[in-house]
This record gives sequence, C-alpha cells and structure tokens, in this order.
Amino acid sequence: MSLTSEEKHQKRMAVKKAVHAKKLAKATEERGVVILLKGNGKGKSSSAMGTMARALGHGKRCAVIQFIKGRTETGEYKFFKDHPQVDWHVMGHGFSWETQDKANDKLAAEKAWVLAEQYLNNEAYDLLVFDELGYMFKYGHLDPEPIIKALDRRPKMQSVMITGRTMALPLQDVADTISVVQDEKHAYRQGVKAQAGIEF
Repeated sequence: MSLTSEEKHQKRMAVKKAVHAKKLAKATEERGVVILLKGNGKGKSSSAMGTMARALGHGKRCAVIQFIKGRTETGEYKFFKDHPQVDWHVMGHGFSWETQDKANDKLAAEKAWVLAEQYLNNEAYDLLVFDELGYMFKYGHLDPEPIIKALDRRPKMQSVMITGRTMALPLQDVADTISVVQDEKHAYRQGVKAQAGIEF
C-alpha cells in the first residue's frame, strides 16, 4: 500500500528531526564564541547590530567599538546609544579615502584597540561588537597577533563579533563562526543615493 502525501511528509520530517536531535546532542560545550562577518556585500554591521538586539532581549550587557565609522548620526547609534545595557564608542575618523591621514588613522586604531582590550578583560560584558576591525589589519594599523591573544584570554562566556570586508587569516583560524556577505547587486551602482535607515 502506497503512502499518502501526508504520510510521506511525516516520514521525511521524522528523519529530519532525528538528524537534528543527533546534532543537538553533540553540542554540549557552553562558552562564548568569536563570530566574523566579512565580504563585500551590504549588511555586515547590520547583522552584528541585529545579534546585539537579540542579546539585549535576553538581558545581556553589550559594548560596541566602531574602528572606522566616524559618524554619530547613524540609525543604529541613535537607537542604541542611550540603552542602559550598551556602551557605544565611535573611535574612527572615517574611511581612509576620506581622512587621507594614515598616521592619524593608525593612532585612532591603536586607541580603539586599547579600549577594546579593556572590554575583553571585563566579564561583566556578554557581547562585544568590534565594527570594521577587519580593515585595521588590511591597512596595517594593527597586528592580529595581540588581538588573537586577547580573544583567547577573554572571559569564558563572552562572545565577540568582528566585522569588515576582509579578515586576517590568523583571525579566521581562531574564529568559531564565519559568515560571508556577498555583493551581487547594489542600488548605489544604479544611481540610487544612500538613505537614512537603509545605508546609515
């Protein structure tokens, strides 16, 4: 006797559930994770902010350090800056093609890293977002090795999200999760002006 469509569906779902349960049974370690969001597509920082909103919903304490963005009028800054569980630091002066001052950019990166390391030593913080930190290695403003050592020494349950188009290979080696945001099409290249609430 052949199975009905509903019976076939139930059989497939039972198999999927068993596979999922097996994976869940293996995931027993409890600790914070290092997440890298890279790629040339739009949405890396937005993804990090969305994860932070999720953490805040669970009562977590968070901090954001922006290594490049030198603006305080972005929507995410305006939304989160007064949240009692968020510390937000705009440390950069803007992209290198805007500042055109490598020495000053390097100094700003080093200053931002000093602050970031303080948070990595503070177990009161559950989630840290280091926005555009990936660029600091590409431009030679920071060495990845001290960052990797600090990540390794951080409190056990602390999670860190790092964004940037590119990521130093040593950092990718120690990351727990890496997501790549690809650019297939962008309104900007079609002549659409960047707008509040979408690009910033």
